[in-house]
Amino acid sequence: MERRAFRLNGFLVLLVLLVLGGAAAAIRLEVLGTEWAVLGAWGVLVALVASGFTVVNPNEAKVVQFLGRYVGSISDAGFQWLLPFTTRHKVTLRVRNFETAKLKVNDADGSPVEIAAVVVYKVTDTAKAAFAVDDYEQYIAIQSEAAVRHLATTHPYDSHESERTSLRDGAEVATELTTELRDRTELAGIEVIEARITHLAYAPEIAQAMLVRQQAGQIVAARTRIVEGAVGMVQLALDRLAAEGVVELDEERKAQMVSNLLVVLCGDRATQPVVNAGSLYA
Repeated sequence: MERRAFRLNGFLVLLVLLVLGGAAAAIRLEVLGTEWAVLGAWGVLVALVASGFTVVNPNEAKVVQFLGRYVGSISDAGFQWLLPFTTRHKVTLRVRNFETAKLKVNDADGSPVEIAAVVVYKVTDTAKAAFAVDDYEQYIAIQSEAAVRHLATTHPYDSHESERTSLRDGAEVATELTTELRDRTELAGIEVIEARITHLAYAPEIAQAMLVRQQAGQIVAARTRIVEGAVGMVQLALDRLAAEGVVELDEERKAQMVSNLLVVLCGDRATQPVVNAGSLYA
């Protein structure tokens, strides 16, 4: 939709205007007619040409309209000259960022969480930014909040399942949020460079309960790993004893040995050894 507007170098047009003004002053005004009429016509011409001058700053564009019709955009920095009777709307091309408000939403598991994100973007199509939406800054702000809400409702705050993405998986969540925002803001001529979660926490009313739940989950996960390792070590010990013929153990002695090893390996406190000087069967 964006196209290049007709423009000329402003200094060149100004030079031509000065040359024509000097030439007109050199000609005897009586030859051309009434002095005041010529001066009036010259003044109108100067005002008409001067209305086309404009200044474009770096990383800035001007959207040009002629009598309500879009005629193009200019982004070349410097002193430019456009067609007279045109109106120009400034649109910044700088990379901009903003942070959404802290939103309170329910995650995929139904737990209330507080979430906020930072969005980095820039305008790539000035015509769409000026005419496709009413206010592109307000548009991207509202769409960002909608995308963050949608993201929070489709993922849990935390997940112990490897195949399930949680809100705490920063890279995956950032990629998903950026992709969704790009789809939402393409209509407004905006390119979302990056979007990342900056604040993520359980809502205050359930924060303490969820902390206890997380601690319990971590304890269970740690105990599971400890038991798995202990069983492997016991199996290795029995296999080595049998392979090297250190001692022959019947099933009852093996059960007693396995019990003792699991107590030592899985206990959360230091164990005290007890020397058995008698027989297991006494």
